[in-house]
Amino acid sequence: MEIKIPFLGDGIDTANVASILVQPGDQVTVDQTLIELETDKATAPVPSLYDGKVQSILIAEGDIVKEGMLVVILEGGADIEPSASKAEPAKVTSSPVTSAIPAPVIQSETKIENLSYEMMTDLDQVHAAPSILKFARLSGLDLGRISGSGHGGRIQWEDVRTYLSFVQSKAFSSIADVQTEPLKKQVKPEIDFSKFGPIEIKKVSSLRQKISDHLSNAWNEIPHVTQFADIQLDHIMSLRKSLNSKLKKNDIKLSVTVFVLKALAETLKSFETFNSSLVNNELIIKNYIHLGVAVDTEAGLVVPVIRDVDQKSLQDIAKELDVLAEKARNKALSLDDIQGATFTLSNLGGLGASHFTPIVNSPEVAILGTGKADFKVSYDEKTKALSNRLLMPVALSYDHRVIDGADGARFVQSLTKNIELFDKKWVK
Repeated sequence: MEIKIPFLGDGIDTANVASILVQPGDQVTVDQTLIELETDKATAPVPSLYDGKVQSILIAEGDIVKEGMLVVILEGGADIEPSASKAEPAKVTSSPVTSAIPAPVIQSETKIENLSYEMMTDLDQVHAAPSILKFARLSGLDLGRISGSGHGGRIQWEDVRTYLSFVQSKAFSSIADVQTEPLKKQVKPEIDFSKFGPIEIKKVSSLRQKISDHLSNAWNEIPHVTQFADIQLDHIMSLRKSLNSKLKKNDIKLSVTVFVLKALAETLKSFETFNSSLVNNELIIKNYIHLGVAVDTEAGLVVPVIRDVDQKSLQDIAKELDVLAEKARNKALSLDDIQGATFTLSNLGGLGASHFTPIVNSPEVAILGTGKADFKVSYDEKTKALSNRLLMPVALSYDHRVIDGADGARFVQSLTKNIELFDKKWVK
C-alpha cells in the first residue's frame, strides 16, 4: 500500500519534510500522522490511509517533496521500482519535472559541431567546490546560471542537480519553451564579513525561504500600484466600546481589525474585480469573499483565511480570528485554514507602524495594509471648524494589469465610507 503526498493547497507547489514520525517496522493505523510537512504557510500532516506495518520510507527529513510523490510503503502494497526500494532514500528537489514525455534521440547526422554557446560567467569567478568546477570544465556546464544555496551564494552539488533536472525537463518537454525562462542572476562573490568584526551565522528556515520566494515572484510578476488614505475611526471606536461592554460576558472582544474586515467585505461586494484572479489572460471573478489576515509569528508571516466574511456577524468574525491567530502562532494551521483567500488584510497598527506598501499576495489582485491610528487635527469644510479626529492610515496595493488607478481610487473612497459610517446592521 502506497502513501503519497496529498494536495498541498492552491499556489503551493512543494513542501519541506519537517519530521518523520514513524520507522520501518512500525504498526500504523488509519489517520495516524506519518510525516509532517512544512510549507510557506503552515505545517501539514500526512496521515496513513490504511492500517498496516511500515515497510519502507522513501524520503528523509529536509527533503523537498511535491503532490503525488510516493513517500511511504506499507506491507501488502504493490511492488515499486527497484530504484525506489533502495535503503538510501532518494533526495527530492523542487525543480519542475515533466513526466511521461519520451526523451528525444539525437540522430547520427546531427551536426553537434555547429552548435555554439557563450558562457555567462568565467569559472574562475564562480564560488564552488573544486569537484564541481572540474565537472563544469569537463561537461561544459555554465555555473554562472546556477544560484548557489550555500553560504555567500556558494554552489552545492544539490544546486547542480536541481539545475540539470530543470534544464532537462524544459528541453524534453513538448510544451515548454526554455527561452521564456528568465536567466539566473550572476553569482555574487562571497564576502568574508568576519574580517570587519564579529559575526553570527543563522540558518534561514524553510518557511522563511518559501516566504521569500513567494513574495519575490509576486513582486517581479505583478506591476504594483499603491494608494494611500487616512480613515476616521471615531464612529467605529464609539460603536466598538458600546458593543464590547455588552459582549464582555460572552468573553468576546471586538478589535478594530474585525470592523475593518467586515467593511472590507461589504466594499468587495461592489467591486468584483478586486475579488478576482488573473489566470492565462482570463479574469476569474469569485462569487465568494474569503479574507486572508496576515499574522506575525516567531516562524514568519502566515495568512490564515476567514471564509464568507460578508455573511458573518462581527462576533463570529472576532471568534474565528482569535482561533486562527492562536493556531498560526502554534504552527497548528491546517491546509483548509490557509487556502482560498480572495483578498488579504495586513494590519501593522499593533506594532506601531503607520503607512507602508504591502505586496499583493498572488494569485489575488489586491491587498489592504492598515497602520496605527493617531489623533490629528482635521478641518471640516462644511462646518468650517477644526476638530481632533482619530485617523487610521491605509494603503491599497493592487495589480495594475487588472485594476486601473481610477478604480483603485473609487475602491478606497467606498471603503472609507463603509468604515467611517459603519452600518449597525452589519453587527449581526
